[in-house]
Amino acid sequence: MRNFDVVVVGGGPAGSSCAAKLVDGGAEVAILDREAFPRTKLCAGWITPQVVDDLQLDVQAYPHRFNTFDSIVVHIKAFSFRWNAPQHSIRRFEFDDYLLKNCGAEVFHENVKKIDESNGGYRLNEDFQCNYLIGAGGTRCPVYRSYFREANPRSAHLQVATYEHEFPYAWQDPRCHLWFFEGGLPGYAWYVPKANGYLNCGVGGLAQPLKSRGQDIKTHWSHFSALLDSEGLVRNVDYDPRGYSYYLRGNVDVVRVGNAFIAGDSAGLASIDLGEGIGPAVRSGQLAAQSILSGCDYSLDGISDLTIQPPWLQWLIRRWIGSRAAGGAKAAGPAASGSASA
Repeated sequence: MRNFDVVVVGGGPAGSSCAAKLVDGGAEVAILDREAFPRTKLCAGWITPQVVDDLQLDVQAYPHRFNTFDSIVVHIKAFSFRWNAPQHSIRRFEFDDYLLKNCGAEVFHENVKKIDESNGGYRLNEDFQCNYLIGAGGTRCPVYRSYFREANPRSAHLQVATYEHEFPYAWQDPRCHLWFFEGGLPGYAWYVPKANGYLNCGVGGLAQPLKSRGQDIKTHWSHFSALLDSEGLVRNVDYDPRGYSYYLRGNVDVVRVGNAFIAGDSAGLASIDLGEGIGPAVRSGQLAAQSILSGCDYSLDGISDLTIQPPWLQWLIRRWIGSRAAGGAKAAGPAASGSASA
């Protein structure tokens, strides 16, 4: 039996950023993840300047692909315009592994199947004992299932289905592109260029409207890949897209039960405008660590529901999520700022 002050379940950005802060504060920390890193992680790989600041990431010293695009081209029906605000892209295969290896915690390749309360703390798989427990294992996190599922049930109207592909490609357009409602998609599609000849393209839409319309996310992918070709953005690629789902930010009522905490996608914190989850994951992991180290309350109120906030954002939220979700948003402030221009 290994004993730690804190065991973090999940080695992604939420888990590694939480562990790094805990280790800096003098805690003995273990991270358990069912996958061995580096591992493939489906994600557009867009990170905001706020993520760079929160991680205190030295971009010049970062040894992997890191790209900055100064503008984003937004397409809504027949209209297109440019949003001027620097944003960044990384490859999750590299980024997550880098954060994990540099967080200072002991890392174990371990699939957590059993969690029991023991000696005033927690015992995991009969092999690990801890005083504090962090659930940062994504949508299927065992800590969420054990302690938070009843208090924070998944909201079907906030589930997003995605289909995407990341591949080597000598892209010519260095800008990020976003298409909203293309072909009737209840969501958006993206073209995110990565450094040194990589590209991520994908589609994401609300699962419930897709199902009610008898549509399939794969059909929208086919339409989108044809659009990429017709626009001259991507040609002659043998696509191999994969799908996954996650949840947008809703009302997360309970984030701590006893000495068990939840962070990142385990809590369902992806922004309601662009479904961006890395920023909320990093911030929530750090806040959970701060709560353990200082004894302060753990709250998500300071984490924005939104990724970007130009004037057209609220209109997009109403169209994409609907008035019920938009009305429940509690944006705490912009994660990025910029201006739109034709």
